[in-house]
Amino acid sequence: MMHDNLIILAGGASSRMKKSMASATLSEAEIKSANSVSKALIGIGKDNRPILDYLLFNAEKAGFKNVFIVVGEHSDSFKKHYRETSENAFHNLALHFATQYIPKGRIKPFGTADALSQALGQYPHLQNETFTVCNSDNLYSVDVFKALRKNKDANAFISYDRDGLLFTMERISRFALVLLDAENYVSNIIEKPSEDKVEGYRDIHGKFRVSMNIFKLNGSEIYPFLLHCPIHLERNEKELPSAILNMCKNNPKALKGIPFNEHVPDLTSKEDIEILKKYIEVHFPA
Repeated sequence: MMHDNLIILAGGASSRMKKSMASATLSEAEIKSANSVSKALIGIGKDNRPILDYLLFNAEKAGFKNVFIVVGEHSDSFKKHYRETSENAFHNLALHFATQYIPKGRIKPFGTADALSQALGQYPHLQNETFTVCNSDNLYSVDVFKALRKNKDANAFISYDRDGLLFTMERISRFALVLLDAENYVSNIIEKPSEDKVEGYRDIHGKFRVSMNIFKLNGSEIYPFLLHCPIHLERNEKELPSAILNMCKNNPKALKGIPFNEHVPDLTSKEDIEILKKYIEVHFPA
């Protein structure tokens, strides 16, 4: 059965964007925007629309109805840009906001697993429903959204062919590889595998598989693992892939991979703004 709920994680601090060097092709206004607002709200292209506009446009075309945007504590800019429910510019989407509160003693948000956990706590009905969850700074395609909505497994994710992502090898080397069994169920997630071991992580078709953090999840199955998600030792955050991997260890057939071979525009640093502008010119001419 298809589901209508989409959760977009937009509560991060955007620290890598703010720290990155400015590209010579960016205007002063674009640089100022990149240094001052959330990545998801940086104006891009001739219409100066943020990446989140295009993400919502694709989600609407894919048939989602209820969208929950998880923002930080001081994110009035999101609510000003997107009016809730019927007043927003995406008339087929009911937009709602959840807040990722920062725990006492921290200065930055506590990670993506914490963000999703707080969203499900603020909208308890989602704890017993199915939803898709994704990043706010990746421009996923309509086909990807449709594939997750139509998927019949309780939990699934888009299993991207690493070669199709079209990123530089330097960036790709930072991605975690997803190890799948013969039926495309997740058996392990390998963070930054060393070159001498990477060949052992191809799937049955000889492809390296990567998750770009877009998942279809059953609320009742993932919620306990969000609440008890371990803290990543290096990044000091509760990360969604860690919670999902623990769910898979508890149930080896918990998460099905849906193979895809396509590029996913990503907005991590200032140099990505120019790349995304060119992508939008081609794929969103109007």
